[in-house]
Amino acid sequence: MVHQFKLNNHNIVLDVFSGSVHVVDDVVYDIISMYKNKDLDSIYKEITAKYPDVSREDIDECISDIKELEKSGKLYTEDEYADLAFDFKKRNTVIKALCLHIAHTCNLNCEYCFASQGKYHGERALMSLEVGKRAIDFLIENSGKRHNLEVDFFGGEPLMNFDVVKGIVGYARSIEKKFDKNFRFTLTTNGVLVDDEVIDFANKECHNVVLSLDGRKEVHDNLRKTINGQGSYDTIVPKFQHFVERRGNKGYYVRGTFTHNNVDFTNDIFHMADLGFTELSMEPVVCAPNDPYALTEEDLPVLYEQYEILAKEMLKREKEGKPITFYHYMIDLKNGPCIYKRISGCGSGCEYFAVTPWGDLYPCHQFVGDDKYLMGDIWKGIVNTEKQNEFKLCNAYARPECKDCWAKLYCSGGCAANAYHATGSINGIYEYGCKLFKKRIECAIMMQVEKSLN
Repeated sequence: MVHQFKLNNHNIVLDVFSGSVHVVDDVVYDIISMYKNKDLDSIYKEITAKYPDVSREDIDECISDIKELEKSGKLYTEDEYADLAFDFKKRNTVIKALCLHIAHTCNLNCEYCFASQGKYHGERALMSLEVGKRAIDFLIENSGKRHNLEVDFFGGEPLMNFDVVKGIVGYARSIEKKFDKNFRFTLTTNGVLVDDEVIDFANKECHNVVLSLDGRKEVHDNLRKTINGQGSYDTIVPKFQHFVERRGNKGYYVRGTFTHNNVDFTNDIFHMADLGFTELSMEPVVCAPNDPYALTEEDLPVLYEQYEILAKEMLKREKEGKPITFYHYMIDLKNGPCIYKRISGCGSGCEYFAVTPWGDLYPCHQFVGDDKYLMGDIWKGIVNTEKQNEFKLCNAYARPECKDCWAKLYCSGGCAANAYHATGSINGIYEYGCKLFKKRIECAIMMQVEKSLN
């Protein structure tokens, strides 16, 4: 399978199953598009009509080069992975990561919150230290020989239960060497309760921190309000700036959400960069289509343009010695994820689980509160094996809509939760998200092309 696109004055040809990327001139680009579905005479006729200065000998030379690339496995390669995909997911899995819902409560009242302002459509609750310790034990017991384990502190707002966060980390550190484990902790926070104690702790114990900020003050304050209806921008921005400075400007992401209200989201990314933040992520809102801030089909052309603007500006800033990182443009064309991860995806429901304040297990944080996806608990383990097997078989090849998609080995079939909420099945697809993802990948590939040529 071959995917061709033009971006930033480059003609780019991606060979999907080998991962090879070719940058070609207009003539070769057009010949590649015809090579598999037109005979030689038709190619001669169309190319010479479009490019009068191109001779048949030139075309023959191009075709010879294409055949050589095909022979060497760098163009038109066959899909060798389809028959292996389901075997990959039938393996015995170990659990490598937990998302601990430390607090099902929040001190903000964000209008678009998928977690219903931190309550996950249930009662407000805080995880006890006893439950947190048991979650660590559960992870160790079910991680097999895996050495590196990950624990995310999530909410709601986890800093509303900071003492338990500290207690859980202390417990994990006290036993990790005994079991030959290494814990990497992540903290996601809205910033309201960040202070020097939080910063000192996170800088010592957290491999990464995720800081929630939607960009410009008017954009952020429109949907990320306090319980009293006040905007939170002025409260959190100085805290985040201090936090990032104290972390040495590394090991963090400032993560925002864009909506129909700010389809010009690059202005929010650039605003955050101007505030001194260089590690950035900006996600499209996922919500009911009738919500006033929901993204629309009419927004798509604007969003595509925004992603191109972002890619070009990032290249410009890097040349100027002021680089920024955008999470979705982080792509390695030479040493990317192994084919196993490209097919199987994030591992939710198999290798990764969310833990509620009372110890219930769900495939990930976006399923919490949905009884159909209650997988078990941290004492009894996984008891809903039917759903677990469903997740084991949920991959890039499990969705019929993905069969002919060039991007499937980059998205691994997409987010199971988004598919479920859009279609009612984890094997469906969230079509809007797919469109944005493919645009981001094209931009990311273009950036790598640009860097390799300069």
